[in-house]
Amino acid sequence: MNPLDRYEPLVDDREAFREACERPLPYAVRVNTIKATVDRVTRAFDEAGVGYESVDWHPALLTLDGKAGRTWPYFLGWVHGQEEVSALPASVLDPDPGDRVWDACAAPGSKTTQLAALMDDRGTLVGNDNSLGRLSALRHNAERLGVTDLVVTNQDARNFSLKPLDFDEFDRAIVDAPCSCEGTCRKNPTVLDEWTLDHVHQVVGIQKGILRRAVQATREGGSVVYSTCTFAPEENEAVLDHVLDSEDCRLVEFDPSLETSPGVTEWEGQEYDPSVELARRVYPHQNDTGGFFCAKLEVTG
Repeated sequence: MNPLDRYEPLVDDREAFREACERPLPYAVRVNTIKATVDRVTRAFDEAGVGYESVDWHPALLTLDGKAGRTWPYFLGWVHGQEEVSALPASVLDPDPGDRVWDACAAPGSKTTQLAALMDDRGTLVGNDNSLGRLSALRHNAERLGVTDLVVTNQDARNFSLKPLDFDEFDRAIVDAPCSCEGTCRKNPTVLDEWTLDHVHQVVGIQKGILRRAVQATREGGSVVYSTCTFAPEENEAVLDHVLDSEDCRLVEFDPSLETSPGVTEWEGQEYDPSVELARRVYPHQNDTGGFFCAKLEVTG
């Protein structure tokens, strides 16, 4: 079963959706504002003969004609390869310098290091992952990009303990949850061949547990962003519905700055809390990106 067939009823233009999913994904980099400015990076690319275009919705993102891995801006930590739409959740969380922020599923670190840049590398940023192997990539990326406000932890996020820290709640948290990943098919087409509905059902419990813990660990009035790179409502709106019912939180509206679709309130006979419409779905044909899902919650108690 091709999972894209399953999700065609959710999109506004099925033909454009399928065509976009079959095209290669543009290569994008995020300017690391801890070490450089956008102007400094673009001047360096001009000197190196690297073609680039600015991304309309995000001032620190550039799409390149080629790869950045062998250029001086990359080696110096001025840029980081990051799929365009994956920059959305950290932008939506929008932490302030000095905040206490938890990235529950941090490795390999694109969103974590983006959060550090948004915080001006000031405050406490806790990057957690349950995979020790993946944490080595997080550490490497943080070091190359000059991140110093990062605390790295290796825990199951569903049972995350703040005991090793000197505080007992976060100001903000981000859960970029492990998922079935169909939205990454433009850069990794094999995910469609490997996809199974059984895996969707297996990972849902993990997603619910991590998001619940993120809400519990965040102070009243704080924000939690939930994101995935799957189209499956079971992993997106259904997870939000579960957490809204079990924790003190509410979904809030946000401006994603790029073309999106609202969350779906009904899927295969299941109805979800009407407020899940405030979540945003990003389909590949809307902005020539990967597929994505993003929602923002406010902790109310």
